[in-house]
Amino acid sequence: MPGGSLAGTARRGRFTRRIKAAHAEGRLVVQPRMGFADLPTMREGLLGVRAADAAAVGTITLDSYTRVNDHDSARAALRTGAELNGFPLVAHGSDTTRQLLDSVSGDAFPVQIRHGSALPYPLFRAMVEAGVDATEGGPVSYCLPYSRAPISEAVKAWAQCCELIAEQPEPMHLESFGGCMLGQLCPPSLLVALSVLEALFFREHGLHDISLSYAQQTHPGQDLEAIAALRRLAGERLAAADWHVVLYTFMGVFPRTPVGSFRILEESVRLAVRSGSERLIVKTPAEAHRIPTIAENVDALEFADSIARDEASRVPEVGATDSGIYEEARLLVDSTLELAPTVGQALVEAFARGHLDVPYCLHQDNANRSRAYVDAGGMLRWAEAGRMPLRADGGGGSRRPVSAKGLLTMLGFNERRFDREQLTHAHLRGLQYSHPPRRSLT
Repeated sequence: MPGGSLAGTARRGRFTRRIKAAHAEGRLVVQPRMGFADLPTMREGLLGVRAADAAAVGTITLDSYTRVNDHDSARAALRTGAELNGFPLVAHGSDTTRQLLDSVSGDAFPVQIRHGSALPYPLFRAMVEAGVDATEGGPVSYCLPYSRAPISEAVKAWAQCCELIAEQPEPMHLESFGGCMLGQLCPPSLLVALSVLEALFFREHGLHDISLSYAQQTHPGQDLEAIAALRRLAGERLAAADWHVVLYTFMGVFPRTPVGSFRILEESVRLAVRSGSERLIVKTPAEAHRIPTIAENVDALEFADSIARDEASRVPEVGATDSGIYEEARLLVDSTLELAPTVGQALVEAFARGHLDVPYCLHQDNANRSRAYVDAGGMLRWAEAGRMPLRADGGGGSRRPVSAKGLLTMLGFNERRFDREQLTHAHLRGLQYSHPPRRSLT
């Protein structure tokens, strides 16, 4: 069932209207992670996505200078023709960005800005002036992985951003990135809790048009359980908001072979359909090595759409596990909210105490005492809970530190899982796809 409440319909923005309409038609919305520095290429990319044979929405991903508010360097790069790894929105200016969007976007094709900034108020101001449909991030999910800024500063900055867009007559959709923390090796209960906590933070600062994220991990059954837990908690805590769930194709170490890459993408599409997720962020096989071309982005979107339509007609082959993800996530959410009178203050206090603790995250405000491991069946589990109110299961070598070799082995779990057949059968080693196959690879 789709998430959200009819109470938020009157304040539903164009981005959410498109997602809800597609879901009502039984279509999974697919979305690339695409950004180009120059206006003609960015426009060509958006037009390519709009014309794709898929239920797609557009993306403009910002460059690294813009993400850290170094707009002078972005402007210098535009002047000199130096390479940028995304679209420098502030350097181009709000008027130019508005003209770009007006030339390609519409009710059937809204566009989301993706950035990665812990202190994004200048970006939000520029997005509001440009009439952007949607953006994403959060005070934890865009601080811990990408910034050295204290969480307390990120919380203040994101509160200002939320209040800015809450004041606008046309709602701008905001997506929590909390379910994608570090991309991999974060057990699902913490991903679910962080996504819900960031959504509650958005609500606290006046937003009604929001989404919650989750990133594909190492076990499809466990991922099904996690997304069910996320949807259940969102239904319980966000009744006054218009919300949906967005799934990300695996964000960690990607398979090396073309077929392995499409296999992991296929599994993420099937997971999205089986879990009732309304939107999928698609990763192309080329992304692990370089910035993908427009054609590669479109091919991946069309492949994902074809798999989604196939999965909708199938009897599910994978069932959800029952490992207590909902109970753990609910405990983390409730006990965090008890730490302070506001969600923002509670997040700051929770990380200061180690009450929330992201494994293997080196940010100075993260305790980094928790540890996770991938068990023999491929499920992500807690090896050490640190000071979090969770019970580690005592497996995975929790009585001894994880070695560098052990960490690398876990990081490469999905790479090996999806590449194994191709790398062990000589007749498949030379198999190459210039375009993704138009049917299931399983």
